[in-house]
Amino acid sequence: MKKMKFTLLLAIAAISFMFTGCKEEETPAPKNIVQIAQSDENFSILVQAVVRAGLVDALSAEGPLTVFAPTNAAFAALLEELDVESLDDISDELLIDVLKYHVVSGKVLAGDLSDEQEVAPILGGEEFFTIDLTGGAKIVDANDRVANITTTDIEASNGVIHVIDKVILPSFPK
Repeated sequence: MKKMKFTLLLAIAAISFMFTGCKEEETPAPKNIVQIAQSDENFSILVQAVVRAGLVDALSAEGPLTVFAPTNAAFAALLEELDVESLDDISDELLIDVLKYHVVSGKVLAGDLSDEQEVAPILGGEEFFTIDLTGGAKIVDANDRVANITTTDIEASNGVIHVIDKVILPSFPK
């Protein structure tokens, strides 16, 4: 009889635990493109540029969007190439155009890219860049500058991010 009472108590405790103490962990909402960039210190200059250009809301919107995101090292190399000290030395108009050149409407995963594919960024006009898949995935910009795609398919709630090692530039003047 004692064994039966003990078994019954264990069963009641187990059922009680199932309904009260064993709550399913809530999965955090997926981050959008801006939130992912903000959470990675390798994109702090990109985030600074997006904020200054007033593109936070556009890159946080529903999408889908694809962003080819340059790292801090890519931005540092660009500043050196342009012989300027900081992003503050680049005009707002130019900064906005450069950033929009890195964004494509729609969700474009790495598997969707093909060799010699021309990609039209949201910058508009007749601007495009070309995908080169020989020897690894690369972007060739309007100035024949090459950026390696170093990480692909970072999923965001509003699209996808691919990391690149060089800031790509539209043709100039516009």
